[in-house]
Amino acid sequence: MKAIVDFIHRIATGKKHVRMLLTPVFATFFLVLVALPVWLALKVDAYFGLSFPLHYPWNGVVSLPLLGAGSLLWFWSVLHFAKAKGTPVPISPPPALVDTGPYRYVRNPMLSGVFLILFGIAFLAGSPSLLFVFTPAFMGCSILEFKLIEEPELEKRLGKTYLDYKRRTPLLVPRFFR
Repeated sequence: MKAIVDFIHRIATGKKHVRMLLTPVFATFFLVLVALPVWLALKVDAYFGLSFPLHYPWNGVVSLPLLGAGSLLWFWSVLHFAKAKGTPVPISPPPALVDTGPYRYVRNPMLSGVFLILFGIAFLAGSPSLLFVFTPAFMGCSILEFKLIEEPELEKRLGKTYLDYKRRTPLLVPRFFR
């Protein structure tokens, strides 16, 4: 993992033109990784003839708030990265710690938003495997990647500032009581 962290750190702190060239590649890779569990779940559901007990209009009643909240959280997070002159892509981050907007409450609100969106898609598509298998598996892999790769790179790049932020801010779910 150290080699991956060092690779990302080298790019994130390196030449701007390299970051700008690689940002769309990394963004596309992430979008494919998000779409993959949806595609796989729909294939698994079709293969095994799985169906969801929640049908129209109730699937929409549950899915639309999840999709809306997840999308708003994701866009709000991206907006704060853009204000700080960076992107959500780890190789082209803002030059300083972003701890405004949703980042006041959790360290990775973008992931929280993506998880809500995946749960919303599961209800909308009526996919039990997306709801109970693929989204939780995606969540586990994403959290593991964040803890093993992104956070060590942030600690390396931002130092004590990030360590203090990490100590006071939960990963994905805000604390309502301190």
